[in-house]
Amino acid sequence: MPKIKTRRGAAKRFRTTGAGKLKRAKAFRRHILTTKTTKQKRQLRGTTLVAAVDDRAVRRLVPYL
Repeated sequence: MPKIKTRRGAAKRFRTTGAGKLKRAKAFRRHILTTKTTKQKRQLRGTTLVAAVDDRAVRRLVPYL
């Protein structure tokens, strides 16, 4: 059977946890940070899990992750 190609842009944005869930970075942390409060910026640090409704779509983009 032919292999499925991975979407390279998606592969750079997602990682898997030990339990097999998908991890992602949070959005809204790139620019225009002066208008955001310190609390907002602090809460945007680190990673979070991909939402359950989006999980299937992301796994299609990155089949071997």
